[in-house]
Amino acid sequence: MSSLQQKLVDEESLPQSEPKTHFRKPGWKAMPYILGNDTIERLATYGMQANFVVYLMKVYNMDQVLSANILNTWLALSNITPLIGAFLADAYLGKFLTIALASFASLVGMVIVMLTAWVPQFHPEPCSIEKQRIGVCSGQSNFQMSVLIFGLFWLSIGTGGIRPCSVPFAVDQFDLTTAEGRHGSSSFYTLYYTTQTLVLLINQTLLVYIQDSVSWTLGFALPNVFMLVSILLFFAGSKVYAYVKPVGSIFSGIVQVLVAAQHKRHFHLPAAEDTQGVFYDPPLLNDSEGKLPPTNEFGCLNKAAIVLENELDIDGSNKDPWGLCSIQQVEELKCLLRIMPIFLTSIVVYIPLGQQAIFGVSQAMKMDRHLGHNFEIHPGSVNVIMLLSIGIFLPLYDQIVAPALEKVTKQEGGLTTLQRIGLGHAFGFLSMVVSGLVEIKRRELAISSGASDGVAPMSVLWLTPQFMLLACCHVFATVGHTEFFNNESPQGMRSIANSLLCLNVSAASNFSSFIVNIVHSFTGKQGQSDWLDGDINKGRLEYFYFVIAALGLLNMLCFLLCSRRYHYKALVKNGC
Repeated sequence: MSSLQQKLVDEESLPQSEPKTHFRKPGWKAMPYILGNDTIERLATYGMQANFVVYLMKVYNMDQVLSANILNTWLALSNITPLIGAFLADAYLGKFLTIALASFASLVGMVIVMLTAWVPQFHPEPCSIEKQRIGVCSGQSNFQMSVLIFGLFWLSIGTGGIRPCSVPFAVDQFDLTTAEGRHGSSSFYTLYYTTQTLVLLINQTLLVYIQDSVSWTLGFALPNVFMLVSILLFFAGSKVYAYVKPVGSIFSGIVQVLVAAQHKRHFHLPAAEDTQGVFYDPPLLNDSEGKLPPTNEFGCLNKAAIVLENELDIDGSNKDPWGLCSIQQVEELKCLLRIMPIFLTSIVVYIPLGQQAIFGVSQAMKMDRHLGHNFEIHPGSVNVIMLLSIGIFLPLYDQIVAPALEKVTKQEGGLTTLQRIGLGHAFGFLSMVVSGLVEIKRRELAISSGASDGVAPMSVLWLTPQFMLLACCHVFATVGHTEFFNNESPQGMRSIANSLLCLNVSAASNFSSFIVNIVHSFTGKQGQSDWLDGDINKGRLEYFYFVIAALGLLNMLCFLLCSRRYHYKALVKNGC
């Protein structure tokens, strides 16, 4: 046994002050705690967001513009903090501690927001409908706004720690070097998004009703109770979990590879069959998944791992990490570089999801929303069609479609993650085409009927196909992206890779706003109606849908080109 191997054995025999990675992963034994915690936490968090604009308008006497700006700023911050939380989790704190601290931060934020509804001094005096009409309601004071913003700040901190770490922490419980572990993690993604969909349904129906019709204090107190239960459930599984230790700052490792490769740029790489002993390839400590083997892709980076004379100590350790990097470091950087084209071409696929939340409601407002004689669907509730479809399609795909495809394709899970994402692109494109065709028919009927209110004699259920197609987009794109980012990222960077999904959604939202502004700027000139006119019977919403569809088709072609050139991450067991 070499001195380095003896040192590793001695270190492993010492008592550890932090949780040590389990040799045997607990798998589904840990899922009741993790999935239960995440489901209840989202029930609490989404319960705060679902009706928040209405809360600001009714309780804080804000106008629609100010309340919408506060909500959008809060959501934008909540899409940035996951990057910070992911970095801290992977580099220093670990996922378990990050989720634990973030859960308490969320609880603090929820308590503060609940107090803004409960304590009279924390919100303006109630304003009657008559006062609202004449615009003499008392506004919020600086103190009241400060308390509200302070609560939202803590909620964003909580989101920043929980959102990027919950899924990677669950994936850490499965042994991805086995077919059983990979199948378990894939099934987890399906179950995760199914429960998330059910949470959204509860929040948009029951919890919104309690807040709007019973009591804002009770409506905000319930998420506090949910969050407390979530924390207790999370800690209850602490003896079951497998823990992956943080690896230190990954950014310094990335920079080290770039610096070392630049320093050795003049050296020639050996032939593929002559690499034995050429690259620095030490054993990994506390590794549970295996090493990344050297690849020829981005071959210039391999030069950072070439061992030169006097670069190693007698015991085989590295003298200068800025002059010599391990092949594992090099391959981890390559993983991130390979992911980037997929990340960039997956932004546009989320644009239809955002557009339907706005313009789908506008369509519903100008359609017959009656179901029977006595029941009328609220325009904002048409989104429930998509949520119900997701709740049905996800388990259907996982339990029936995927096993059937697996027999045909001989591929684990039936389809690769990139094939699932590609289907998501296709369904997103089709949803926009169908939305445009339905809008053409709706507008024709609305104009020909001559109704004074502009409502078309056409059932709102005609919107069902486009929302079902959006549900399929969610099932394949969102779940596929989550699985792809987690599986293809290095083990020590999973939280950061998982936060890329938040960046995708955030970038798509900003890109959507840009497109809407462009359409507003270039349509409606020379006496013609704006495509996105406030009265959609005067506008040409179908043209806007077709523009988004064309953009989606072009982006899908770029995605297909990138995915065909993509090489999936390979692993070899440590020491093999």
